[in-house]
Amino acid sequence: QVQLVESGGGSVQSGGSLRLSCAASGNIFSVNDMGWYRQAPGKQRELVAKITSGGTTSYADSGKGRFTISRDNAKNTVYLQMSSLKPEDTAVYYCNANIRRYSMEGPRDYWGRGTQVTVSS
Repeated sequence: QVQLVESGGGSVQSGGSLRLSCAASGNIFSVNDMGWYRQAPGKQRELVAKITSGGTTSYADSGKGRFTISRDNAKNTVYLQMSSLKPEDTAVYYCNANIRRYSMEGPRDYWGRGTQVTVSS
């Protein structure tokens, strides 16, 4: 069993900052890409940022220059530092990780339950 548990969401005013964390636990042989997605009410889930096991990052245009993704491989944890937050960043943020549970098993994607981020103007 693999679990992803997010933390760090909350409510902030426009221009504020938040740091999200997501820890993977359970039967884990290796963790490949990790990332953050978000889903606003009435909209589809969208990619926010991704990071490979080697530390290569990629960002959606909406977060470039404001968001920073990082990871601690020893802790199987991924972080999202969000700064200069805007009301349009309001959404449920989901952690995603591509994990191989056993050496002889192929990797698959796992999702956290999500954490709410609300930015008020």
